[in-house]
Amino acid sequence: MPDNIALVLQGGGALGAYQAGVYQGLFEAGIAPNWIAGISIGAFNTAIIAGNPPQRRMEALREFWDTISRPYLLPSTTFGQEARFADIDADSRAWLDTWEAWRAIVEGQHGFYQPRGWLGQNPMALFGAPPGPAEASFYDTSPMIATLERMVDFDRLNDGGIRVSVGAVNVRTGNLEYFDNTQMRLDARHILASGALPPAFPAVEIDGEFYWDGGLVSNTPLSQVLTASPRRDTLVFQVDLWNARGDLPQNLLDVAERQKEIQYSSRTRLITDTQRVFQHYRRLLRELLEEIPEDVRKSNPWAQHAAELACDRRYSVVHLIYRDRARIGHFKDYQFGRVAMREHWLSGQSDIARALSHPDWLQLPHGESAFVAHDATAP
Repeated sequence: MPDNIALVLQGGGALGAYQAGVYQGLFEAGIAPNWIAGISIGAFNTAIIAGNPPQRRMEALREFWDTISRPYLLPSTTFGQEARFADIDADSRAWLDTWEAWRAIVEGQHGFYQPRGWLGQNPMALFGAPPGPAEASFYDTSPMIATLERMVDFDRLNDGGIRVSVGAVNVRTGNLEYFDNTQMRLDARHILASGALPPAFPAVEIDGEFYWDGGLVSNTPLSQVLTASPRRDTLVFQVDLWNARGDLPQNLLDVAERQKEIQYSSRTRLITDTQRVFQHYRRLLRELLEEIPEDVRKSNPWAQHAAELACDRRYSVVHLIYRDRARIGHFKDYQFGRVAMREHWLSGQSDIARALSHPDWLQLPHGESAFVAHDATAP
């Protein structure tokens, strides 16, 4: 197994419980990523993992998802009671999912977000008397700041044990930026900024700039890992929450769901296909340079530039995509009911178990191939 093991976590709101299940499988198999890159809910999971000691990470993930799946007001199932709802008939399940999604809109989610009071008091503030960029949203996300500061040891997260990269969009420039603990000290604001999806959530101010959810530009931080310099032999576990491939929508609700899937899948397969070609040419360039006399390589500026581009590193990407219970509705990313959370989590465990049953996938490619991707998700 290579020295560099990366865990790449896509954004997807409530579907992020799937990533927790994947991490549990890795943890129980003794596989410890030393670089975690996340966007949106993937950034939150990243912070929980990197900001806790190894022996407490699973407990911290369970506590985090237990916290944010609690409703503010109305009663819900408690952890441990979800199983008795798992086998209810399709119509009852549809009502349950709709109820949980409606409650997330009306009440918010405990430890995550809550409706803004000024919306009810002065709805015209939506159009005039602007509240400012830090409050121009339907919900207040300050509860998540408190949750992160309580559950994440940011001294540990920044100590370099695990490299952490989280993506967010600069609202002023429209550019995707990565906050990385090898380049700066991260705190709860950087994590929250990565998940600040407008207009539901407000922009987050960091050093005089305001940031929104990185998923607005690219919901998958895979390129950040694959193009990092200096290049290293790398095993990547890419955990996607949105499937680029799907059925033709048959009604408007299907259209809304399919739109999200296409928008937020961020073309992971295109990224891997492109990187496979790039890495092939980098290796080809390196082989050609070996045929050039050393004195020419050192003196010729083109040869020197080619040497900078050449690379013989190898990459193996294990690609997991959340597909189970894909028909719970277009609101599946903000339906935080605990029955659904349990299903997402178990689905992640199942998919990573399938991946780990192929030990050859965990090895770097051999022979001519310098880049290989494996689809670890059930059809």
